Amino acid sequence: MQAGLFDTISTMRAMRRLKPDLVPEDLIEKILRAGQAAPNGGNTQEWGVLVVRDEAVKQAVQVLYQKAYDEYVGGGYAARLAAMPGGDERDRYARQVAAVEHLTRNYHKAPVWLVACLKVGPRGANPMSGASIYPAVQNMLLAARALGLGATLTTRHMIFGDEVDAILGLPEGVKSFAIVPVGYPEGRFGPVRREPLESFAHDGEWGKPFTAAG
Repeated sequence: MQAGLFDTISTMRAMRRLKPDLVPEDLIEKILRAGQAAPNGGNTQEWGVLVVRDEAVKQAVQVLYQKAYDEYVGGGYAARLAAMPGGDERDRYARQVAAVEHLTRNYHKAPVWLVACLKVGPRGANPMSGASIYPAVQNMLLAARALGLGATLTTRHMIFGDEVDAILGLPEGVKSFAIVPVGYPEGRFGPVRREPLESFAHDGEWGKPFTAAG
């Protein structure tokens, strides 16, 4: 079981190309139960997941998701790509950008969305708020991977968060913190690409690489 868990973690790529095939309800339930098992601040469970299948709702949100890309996000991708020299690294990045653009155009075609939400107080969300919802999102992503389903964490809709929440019909005091499109993947799962552990983990002081004892 332990080996299976670590294999799931290490092969959980962001799957941005999804088939339109319907996802069985029992699999969605398993994903939701995995999310609900996650920790949250004080175990207050001031959270919720909205399961969205309505095509009209998804299409309306996609318009804003596309607008956020066109006006705020896409330029950064294009500038970085233009500045990169040719070679394997640029080719990999170009494929990533193409996948992001594909998801942007086809956001609404994912058969189901899991919208992770939190109840927020009069002052709204704060930097600590995510600690009570993103662990649930990660659990759902891992569960989807374990079930052979593709998914990815998206938050770009929050650029137009109020408008999106209104389209979703969320009540006052409930805010969406992530939308996870779920479906059967067009591509294959495989090892995630990451820099060496020494560049990620620092031992006692920043800049001193962590190395396992012995």
